[in-house]
Amino acid sequence: MSARIHARYFIETPYDLEHAAQVMAGEQSSGTFTRLASETDTLREAHGARVESIQRLEVVDQPSLPMRADLAPIAAHRYRRALVEISWPLENLGPSLPNLSSTVAGNLFELKEFSALKLLDLELPSAFVDAYPGPQFGTTGTRRLSGIESGPLIGTIIKPSVGLTPAQTAEMVEQLIEGGIDFIKDDELQANGPHSPLKARVDAIMPLINAHAERTGKKVMYAFNISGDIDEMRGHHDYVVAAGGTCVMVAINSVGLAGVTQLRRHCQVALHGHRAGWGLYSRSPHIGMDFSAYHKMWRLAGVDHIHVNGLRNKFSEEDDSVIASARACQTPLFGASAPDYTVMPVFSSGQSAAQVADTHAALGNTDLIYCCGGGIMAHPGGIAGGVASLRQAWEAAVSGVDLIDFAREHRELAQAMETFR
Repeated sequence: MSARIHARYFIETPYDLEHAAQVMAGEQSSGTFTRLASETDTLREAHGARVESIQRLEVVDQPSLPMRADLAPIAAHRYRRALVEISWPLENLGPSLPNLSSTVAGNLFELKEFSALKLLDLELPSAFVDAYPGPQFGTTGTRRLSGIESGPLIGTIIKPSVGLTPAQTAEMVEQLIEGGIDFIKDDELQANGPHSPLKARVDAIMPLINAHAERTGKKVMYAFNISGDIDEMRGHHDYVVAAGGTCVMVAINSVGLAGVTQLRRHCQVALHGHRAGWGLYSRSPHIGMDFSAYHKMWRLAGVDHIHVNGLRNKFSEEDDSVIASARACQTPLFGASAPDYTVMPVFSSGQSAAQVADTHAALGNTDLIYCCGGGIMAHPGGIAGGVASLRQAWEAAVSGVDLIDFAREHRELAQAMETFR
């Protein structure tokens, strides 16, 4: 039997569930709104999507998403929910991520038959392993590049997000380096703007990082945001590498699967994936895409790190979802005989020492980047105090010591717990 792509969805529809699922399968493969003479039984057998299963859920009285007014008589105030699995023959598209996205997350979101539809998960054939490079560095390589053999990489984001000149950014970087930081990233809003061009930032920042590495043997990883057109990204990547940089960052939703894949094939350093715009896919339970499906495509494309939010974050995502996303990043995609494609989850968004113990307890390991903006910059002891408070919090968490008890003998942690509780 030929290889198949499997996708799992949550759906809600006023139509019969079997009919609605068949509409999904037809629209996203060989069918259209009516049967065509050229859509022969042989063609449908070879190229049609299959409805593999339908798991019926509850029936509700109101649609979760707006429906066309002329469909009201069909609904009769009953909207059926279900979990549906659909599969496609790999031959329809080949191991192509852009075309995979069009197939499993394309026009089906607009079909009139549905008052809710969300892609929950994907199961991909091993042909994608041969077609895509996957992460070049992942967790092990990131540790090697940063010199951090164990524990989380303590990181931060340049704030304010925009407005700082390259020289002002470098002044902050110098304080962060001296304060003991492991990882620094540009904000996703700061790429190559006229007030802070990428090359000018590299010229201002990398001499500081290189000089510190010469003195101490520790080279801080800086993720320069090179998001842009493909040729622009390649050129900026080369500029970072020539200056001695060890990481570049892209806003993956903005650059797209093809852009990230092309950059990965060219890339010589760690590729940091920022998921800016993620809420557009995830925030509604009734439309969009779950991280379980989303992260698999970006891991295949080749990011080494990907953002997962953080506990008690400044956004809308629940803690359970954050931890599930982080665990997904650390879970191999394919079998034992294939590359595992594991990547480093990046915790961020309103994080400080206050969330460390719960993060470690929920995740169960330290293979992560723990990024704090205000949690470092707004620490009463300044940048060095903020970094120290995070190291102390992680030391306590890994050792199984209560943070409050540990803080009694660690001033920076005590200050953080008082400030960020």
